Amino acid sequence: MKSSIPRLAFLFFIAVLGCTVALAQRRRAVVVHPVRHPVVRTHLVVRPGHPIHRVLPANVVVRTARRTVVVHRPLVYLPALRWRAAFVPLPPRERIIWTDTETIARDEDWVDTNYGVDASGSALYLDLSGKTKLNFAEVTFDDGHVQVVDFNEEAHDPGVYKLLDVNANQHVATVRILAKSESDDSKLAVYLSK
Repeated sequence: MKSSIPRLAFLFFIAVLGCTVALAQRRRAVVVHPVRHPVVRTHLVVRPGHPIHRVLPANVVVRTARRTVVVHRPLVYLPALRWRAAFVPLPPRERIIWTDTETIARDEDWVDTNYGVDASGSALYLDLSGKTKLNFAEVTFDDGHVQVVDFNEEAHDPGVYKLLDVNANQHVATVRILAKSESDDSKLAVYLSK
């Protein structure tokens, strides 16, 4: 009887130690919340010659580009392209040259997002996570030409869309998108592919 008590105590100690080690190795769940930017509304700026003439939102939240790109030519607006929403597959990772994302919240209303691209490619893609109402996009090239894509203030479901085909000799300087989240949060990811 005396020999079984130390054996039971030893087994109990090993069981407790095993449970402690197992609990310590359990993965922690990390909840990541999108970064909330201060909501400061300002007047929407559209330059002379902008091809969209409907009433645009008067006040928006402006998100500046994370990367500043300067275009050293006068801006010349090309005729607006009417966008046709169609789901497309995102190109393979090795064909992606550049990407950037922005998360907008429903309570921010219209958000003027800006992306500093400064790269050459063949197509721009827009990946929406969350239902999003889109107004227009401006793609500025380094030669000063600005291609406006008119979304006509329509709401779009989550998915990947082709934003614009780019000519091989054009260098994309910046992308600007005016959007409004119809979900609690919407993430806009812009990709430039080869």
